[in-house]
Amino acid sequence: MFVVDDVLISDDVVQAAFSCLLTACKGACCVQGASGAPLETSELAEIDAALVAVRDQLRPEALAVIEEEGAWEEVAPGHYATTCVGDAECVFVRYDGPVAKCAIQEAYHEGKVGFEKPISCHLYPIRITKLGDFEALNYEQIDICSPGRTCGAEQGIGLAEMLERPLTRKYGPDWYAQFLLMVRERRKVIGTPFQTQEEG
Repeated sequence: MFVVDDVLISDDVVQAAFSCLLTACKGACCVQGASGAPLETSELAEIDAALVAVRDQLRPEALAVIEEEGAWEEVAPGHYATTCVGDAECVFVRYDGPVAKCAIQEAYHEGKVGFEKPISCHLYPIRITKLGDFEALNYEQIDICSPGRTCGAEQGIGLAEMLERPLTRKYGPDWYAQFLLMVRERRKVIGTPFQTQEEG
């Protein structure tokens, strides 16, 4: 583990090969889990605003949940998540054939909203945990993401590199540059089970 500013980073993040392969996983992370997408307090208003733009793209069963429970809920004191259809299917999921996609993200790419999606979704499979004044970044390794691990290893793409955009969105470009420098130094010490692109 190492630290960049007040952020603790697990060596699993350093060593992991990863490149999302939506055609293989079918967006399973949007429909599986213990609850909906974790939300930061600052994102609640963004979710409400995005709902106005994407409401006509959502499924009737999702709209029924939103009508009764809202688009987000407090799952524990001070902790929020999107509401779900059934056990864990985010209300913002829409299907393109068998593939689950995020209606908010699609609206963002169409220029309809300025909020891309919850940062917890953008960072996945990294999860953020609060530890006092620190945040800890841990790599959540689950079976549904095995195609992404295989793809990353074959292409020489590290998890740290794949998540450049969301990590920059969360912590800023200067933080990401320092983080990536330290990741590459750590790899020289502890190694990786794959050859990264920067190693040639």
